[in-house]
Amino acid sequence: MAAVKELIRNEANGTLSFGDYTLSEKTKKDGFEFEGDLYKVKTFHEITKLEKNGVFVYESVPGTAVENFKVSDNVVTFRVSGAENAQITVGLEPEAEYVVYMNDINVGDMTTNISAKLSISAELEKEDVEVKIIKK
Repeated sequence: MAAVKELIRNEANGTLSFGDYTLSEKTKKDGFEFEGDLYKVKTFHEITKLEKNGVFVYESVPGTAVENFKVSDNVVTFRVSGAENAQITVGLEPEAEYVVYMNDINVGDMTTNISAKLSISAELEKEDVEVKIIKK
């Protein structure tokens, strides 16, 4: 998967794509409107971060490219790629249980803490990873 050269874009299927891990310097785009909300993305080779209306949504270390990011009531899905393995954190509901799938493989149940963040590790050196997080 290629980096998102526009930094953030809406896709024809109603999802968001964002992030460019090929950049050598931190670059950001603020005030991107999508479905009535304002998004801000900061991205480069060290980190990719997405906020919605000033609230944390997604972060990866090092930076990644994310395609088809979609959040519904009980499910978050996206495809992620990067130059190396990444630690990914997603903002969800506080103190809730989730089942995490990576490339359709159940990698386990996870519970968010009071900060509502869930962290996973993705092996990106060889392939893109499809992530699906389902609330129990």
